Amino acid sequence: MNRVVHFEMHADEPEKTLKFYEKVFGWKSVKWDGPEPYWVITTGDDDAPGINGGMMKRVDPAGNVYNTIQVESIDDTIKKIEDFGGEMVVPKTPIPGVGYLAYFRDAEGNISGIMNEDPSAE
Repeated sequence: MNRVVHFEMHADEPEKTLKFYEKVFGWKSVKWDGPEPYWVITTGDDDAPGINGGMMKRVDPAGNVYNTIQVESIDDTIKKIEDFGGEMVVPKTPIPGVGYLAYFRDAEGNISGIMNEDPSAE
């Protein structure tokens, strides 16, 4: 727990950017059937080291790549982030059938995500 488990890339033209990564690195992508346009990226074989990620249309003009850290309790982690000088920039949000996601800014201004898996999230 508390490990980086996912990355997320933002792009003005996701389909074009995905083709670049597919051609250069051999990554695979599948459009997720969720409430927002999102592509799930597989970066390699399951038995190889590394993580997979996703791509979406850019929503933050300053954002490019965000790492997501899996946590046991998103509520407890949000409290710790705030107690130790971090700032929440996107509140706890349900991802239906997956879990809960939130984004924070650390003391240096870096933005990362935290995720708590919960298949009952709606």
